[in-house]
Amino acid sequence: MNRALILKRVAVIAAAAGLTAGCALLSTPDPVQMYRFGASEAGMQAAPPAPTGALRPVSMRRIEFSEAARGDRILAITGTEAAYLGGARWVSPADQLFTEALLGAFSDQSRNTRLIGPREFSRSALSLDIDVRSFEARYAYEGAVPVAHIVARARLLQFPDREVVDERLFT
Repeated sequence: MNRALILKRVAVIAAAAGLTAGCALLSTPDPVQMYRFGASEAGMQAAPPAPTGALRPVSMRRIEFSEAARGDRILAITGTEAAYLGGARWVSPADQLFTEALLGAFSDQSRNTRLIGPREFSRSALSLDIDVRSFEARYAYEGAVPVAHIVARARLLQFPDREVVDERLFT
């Protein structure tokens, strides 16, 4: 075979491959189901307003999540197998949704505490430190209804010496 014919065939194959790749780039990807969590507005019952100046400020540190649950992927456990749910995502990273839900719950339901979020510049003598150790959907068997499994350690710290005022494990 002569060299010109070989180069022509390679050019035709490369052009065909390029067109096929272009079709893949223009195709519509499979839809991803998006999920959120937190209290719904309809289900929340606001606490009666506290008297002015009666709210005890508590600074909330950035909530720590395990690496497996930190992002927008949804972790599922079936028996001894762990996997992320295909085609499903949180609308925002789980740690951000958890923080927003906690701030909202304190804002709507607490009569004597004002939780100061990690984005606010104001600080107080008390600080809330939360470490989420487990945040996953557990299935007893394949095809079963999932059960949300969340384990978090919360500590209330007194500043400036960082003395632990209270510590609890929530499951």
